[in-house]
Amino acid sequence: MSYVAIKGGGRAIAGAAAVTEFLRTEEGLSNASAEPLGIDAVVHQLRHLVDRVVSEGGVYHPKFAALAIKQSLGDTLEAAFALRAWRSTRPRLTETPPLDTSKMRLIRRISAAFKDIPGGQMLGPTPDYALRLLRLELMDESPDAFRAIARAWLDGCPEAQLPDSFPKVLDALRAEGLLPPVVGRAQAPFDITREPLVFPVPRSAALATMARAETGSLLAIAYSNMRGYGDVHPTVAELRVGYLPVMLPHPITGEPTEAGEVLVTECEVVAMYEASDAGGKPMFTIGYGACFGHNEVKAISMAILDRALQKGMKDGPANPSEDAEFVLLHVDGVDSMGFASHYKMPHYVTFQSDLDRLRTTQQKQGESA
Repeated sequence: MSYVAIKGGGRAIAGAAAVTEFLRTEEGLSNASAEPLGIDAVVHQLRHLVDRVVSEGGVYHPKFAALAIKQSLGDTLEAAFALRAWRSTRPRLTETPPLDTSKMRLIRRISAAFKDIPGGQMLGPTPDYALRLLRLELMDESPDAFRAIARAWLDGCPEAQLPDSFPKVLDALRAEGLLPPVVGRAQAPFDITREPLVFPVPRSAALATMARAETGSLLAIAYSNMRGYGDVHPTVAELRVGYLPVMLPHPITGEPTEAGEVLVTECEVVAMYEASDAGGKPMFTIGYGACFGHNEVKAISMAILDRALQKGMKDGPANPSEDAEFVLLHVDGVDSMGFASHYKMPHYVTFQSDLDRLRTTQQKQGESA
C-alpha cells in the first residue's frame, strides 16, 4: 500500500492537537468555578469505564486507565490504545503462578443454575434489579449530598460475618460426576504479547486474546451465537466479581507470597451435555471467561465464545462464532480501531491509480461502442 509524502503539515498537526486541548478546557472560559477532572474522581465515579479500559488495555492500573480516559476525552478505544502502549514500555520482572480464583475476596456472586448454592447468593453492586430510569436529581448533585450518601450507607450497613472465600458451584457438579475432572496444563500458557497467533492456536491463546478484547466486539459475536448462529445456549453456573490475591514467589524463600490484589470478573457456564472423549457417560460441557475489573457482560460473552470455540475445534466450525480465526482476529478493539482509523491517512497514490484505471476503462468502452 502506497502513501504520498506529506510536507509542511507540522503546523497543522500541532494546531489540531491544540484545538483538541482547547475543547477539553473551554468550560473554564464561561464558568469561573470549573475545575479539571480529577483522576481519583474518574477512578471512583466512572469505575465501570475504568474497568473496561483496564481490561482492554491489558494492564491492571486503574489510575493510569483514568488518565488515559481523561486525555482521550472519554474515547475508550483511544484510552485502551494509550494504556497498552504504556504497558509495552514496562519491563517484565517476573510471572505469577496460576492463581486460584476460589480465593477471591468477593463483592458479588450469583448463579443462574441454582436457587441455593453453597455459601448463598450475593447480589453485591449491580444495576440488574433496578429500573433503567434517568435519575434527574443527579443533574445538580451538591458536594454535601454526594458525601452524605456514603456516610448514610455505612451507618445503616449491618455487620456481617463473611467467610474468606466461597466454594465453587462447579465443584458440586464435578463431585456428582456431571462435569469432566479438572486436568493439569499440558503446556505453558500462550503469551499473546510475545507470540503471533498462528492457527490453530491453543485454548490459552484464545482465552488471553478474549480477556483483553473489546467488550462490544465480544458481545456482538457471542450474541450471534445466542440468536441462532451457533448451538451453545448456556446457563451461568457461577458469576463472580471480587479481588483476587496476586501471589508471587518470595525473593528469598521462594514461597508464594501475596503481593497485592486485582479486581476480576469470572464467569463459568455449563452448556449441553455430550459423551466424553473416552466414550464414557455424557457430561455437561463448560465455558470460561475472566477479565480485569467489573465487567460482567464481557465475562459472560467470553465464556459463551470459549465454549463455541471448543465446539468448533472439535467438530469443525459451523458458524462464525465457532471459527477461532474469525473470532480472535476481529475482537481486539485496538487492532480493529487502528485499521479503521488508518483509512483517514493519505491514500492519494492508490486512489489516483483507481481513478486512472476507471477513466481508461470508460474511454475504451466508449471507443468500442
